[in-house]
Amino acid sequence: MMNKIKNIDLITLVNIKGEITGYAEKIETHLRGDLHLAFSFMIMRSQGADTEYLLQQRALNKYHSGGLWANTCCSHPQPNEGINDAAQRRVAEELGITSPLNLSTIGRIHYKHLLDNQMIEHELDNIVIANVDDIEWQQNPNEVMDVKWWKEHEIVKLLHCKPTAFVAWFPMVFDFIKKNKPTDLSALCTMPQINQ
Repeated sequence: MMNKIKNIDLITLVNIKGEITGYAEKIETHLRGDLHLAFSFMIMRSQGADTEYLLQQRALNKYHSGGLWANTCCSHPQPNEGINDAAQRRVAEELGITSPLNLSTIGRIHYKHLLDNQMIEHELDNIVIANVDDIEWQQNPNEVMDVKWWKEHEIVKLLHCKPTAFVAWFPMVFDFIKKNKPTDLSALCTMPQINQ
């Protein structure tokens, strides 16, 4: 599987139905605002009656949205790479989490946001979640400047008081997860996978 041709990062272009229309270089795609395939991955855990979410703060040198808080990780599958495989790969690259996780893809959302550095995030975004009891990480400083567990009410409060602390797509991703995650997170082990 090749994700690079002559050191060029390729991402998958799609139509609104998710059908592949081609491949393009990552930065050019974001400058033009082409619709492309992505995933947003969230690791969660139950703490008594609370749900906690593992969020990352993007490194300041990222090509867009540096210093802002986001879900556990988000990125793009390589050509011919499945969504869950891509999520497992990226969480290892960004957070050093290499143990196999029980991933569930729970749906897909579409958005288009104007970002800093003249970038446009126009994605068909697959929402991937995993439940853990606890997990250790070692963040890659080129990707991530901070990682911490947030209680659901803490996220809701900051989204209300200071939404600019988060990446542009996070409110939609977080809302989708809140509405579609199982009441009992341990049920994630047996949730059916949607087709990639």
